[in-house]
Amino acid sequence: MARGFESKDVEYQQAEAQARHGKKGNRALTPEEREAQASRPTLELALTRTRADLASATSPAHRRMLDQAIAALEEQIRAAAGTARQS
Repeated sequence: MARGFESKDVEYQQAEAQARHGKKGNRALTPEEREAQASRPTLELALTRTRADLASATSPAHRRMLDQAIAALEEQIRAAAGTARQS
């Protein structure tokens, strides 16, 4: 019988958890590291959406606003990556 999607997803999550544990060792994440790790996917999704909006924007003012938003999101992602790397 074929394995269902849910069991594959659970297996994937367990493998990811083991990989994260192996990279970090036995040290627990600080609250700042946990927050940075949790916010990164949301920031990346917002960046992708903003870039897609920029591709279809026609108004110069709207394009400038989207360019500024992209720069701000990229800076937030860099800051989150820097926080996650500090230890």
